[in-house]
Amino acid sequence: MDSVQNIINLKKQVPDSVKIVVVSKTQPVEEILKVYSTGHTLFGENRVQELLLKKERLPSDIEWHFIGHLQTNKVKSILPHVTMIHSADSFRLISVINREAEKLNLIVNCLIQFHIAREETKSGFSIDEAGAMLQSPDFMKIKNIVFCGVMGMATLTDDMYLVRSEFRTLKEYFTILKEKYFSRNHQFREISMGMSGDYMIALEEGSTMIRVGTLIFGERKSKVK
Repeated sequence: MDSVQNIINLKKQVPDSVKIVVVSKTQPVEEILKVYSTGHTLFGENRVQELLLKKERLPSDIEWHFIGHLQTNKVKSILPHVTMIHSADSFRLISVINREAEKLNLIVNCLIQFHIAREETKSGFSIDEAGAMLQSPDFMKIKNIVFCGVMGMATLTDDMYLVRSEFRTLKEYFTILKEKYFSRNHQFREISMGMSGDYMIALEEGSTMIRVGTLIFGERKSKVK
């Protein structure tokens, strides 16, 4: 696939207000550079070691987002290298991010990940769990994280009615959190939802940030070169 033409075409379809996170996992440096050559600088990775390896070999003005499940023992190594973590999916992880960020004197941008899909394998908060966390005394101690919005992954299915319903649910969760807990936080404005197969529906349902890889690069490579 022609990744250069693909990113150009996608940007014609997507409103300027929506951020495109180009998911570069398993893609070689050469392919990422092709997309970068168009002026695109926002990329996403879901494995810590792969992100760190690529960051060393690619231009320093690339903005890296971490979009995969983040293990607590990997937090320290990745914090200085990412602009945003999409997958804050438990209070335990949030606490570790905050603690390690404090040690490094960093403020970390995070999205609260919700479980909106039918698959049990996907992680994230329920709306009740998020509410309990946000009202807890322990949450008040979180000082080194800026919460910028929410993230969710829809069920992997051909049923686009289901996908739309799940995206609509995430938008509702965002609205609840914004009104009840983050009304004074002007940075709480992102809804990260939509991937290569369902991004158009996500945009229709209010996504401000889509995560696309296959749409740009084609099917993933088996390993990083």
